Amino acid sequence: MGAFATSSQFPARWWVTLSDGRLECRACPRFCKLTAGQRGFCFVRQNVGGQMVLTTYGRSSGFCIDPVEKKPLNHFYPGTSVLSFGTAGCNLGCRFCQNWDISKARAFDRLADKATPDVIATVAKRMNCRSVAFTYNDPVIFAEYAMDVADACREAGVASIAVTAGYMTGDSRPEFYRHMDAANVDLKGFTEGFYHRNCHGEIAPVLDTLKYLRHETRVWFEVTTLLIPGENDSDAELARAADWFAANLGPDVPWHFTAFHPDYKMLDKPPTPAATLTRARAIALERGLHYIYTGNVHDRYGGSTWCPNCGQRVIERDWYVLGDWQLKKNRCAHCGCEIAGHFAEQPGNWGRCRLPVQVG
Repeated sequence: MGAFATSSQFPARWWVTLSDGRLECRACPRFCKLTAGQRGFCFVRQNVGGQMVLTTYGRSSGFCIDPVEKKPLNHFYPGTSVLSFGTAGCNLGCRFCQNWDISKARAFDRLADKATPDVIATVAKRMNCRSVAFTYNDPVIFAEYAMDVADACREAGVASIAVTAGYMTGDSRPEFYRHMDAANVDLKGFTEGFYHRNCHGEIAPVLDTLKYLRHETRVWFEVTTLLIPGENDSDAELARAADWFAANLGPDVPWHFTAFHPDYKMLDKPPTPAATLTRARAIALERGLHYIYTGNVHDRYGGSTWCPNCGQRVIERDWYVLGDWQLKKNRCAHCGCEIAGHFAEQPGNWGRCRLPVQVG
């Protein structure tokens, strides 16, 4: 790795040199073309001396132990704890970003915590975390770091979770997901206009990522859509999205509808009413999808898992706290129907605790 093997100049993958000497980044669909010293849209991938480097390798905006349901993942070892961290920057420009202070950070003094992959895996194991999550900002832009952490965690018996917008290319997608055990993918809306207007991106690469995960990998994944009043919450759009979901992903991929609150550059929209989430959930269930959840609101019914065969509740959730557990391994205790996902014999008991930790 030579002179670039430092935390601020780590050799990046997925780029080519163009005929005019610029470097074209192929990690995400922006295909940023960078002159010497220039950074990409994400701000963390840079042309340094004719080589593409990642400037945030080994540096984090902070570590915290969360419930896995907060990612959100409801079918990946429920009740267990996950060591979560992110870096800085993002390859989308969402006007409604809920983590904008991290994703749009341009000052690396936010990256106070430094940790090698082996240290992260060791801390996760010592703290009895079932998994590590790359979150807060998108791991696609710090994929080299995330993949190395995932490899170290796999050796330690700790799973790796990518919390991502899925905005990546056919170059980066296969290699990245070979290292992941689970993912939550944001499907931010279901029109090209929404992605262009509110995210400065395109929807097609996200749909390609979802189809790739479903048909080309064994990665467990769930999908989240933040419903914004007047932007992506119409019955017609939700019905089209649910029809696509059923046809391309099948009925067993969990889908979370979560409530928006005004933030960043979208302060003119009201918070999402709980009734909107309930309506979206009903539309998706009507189209044959099995595991539909509401989030960011107190809704014990919409947050619980129900057997798609007999209709009985198999996992009760009150926010992030698990209640009644009616699973036998991965089957409904009432009728024996297999429930899609990864489940232990007994649920975890981490609850709703959020515990900041020092790593490094």
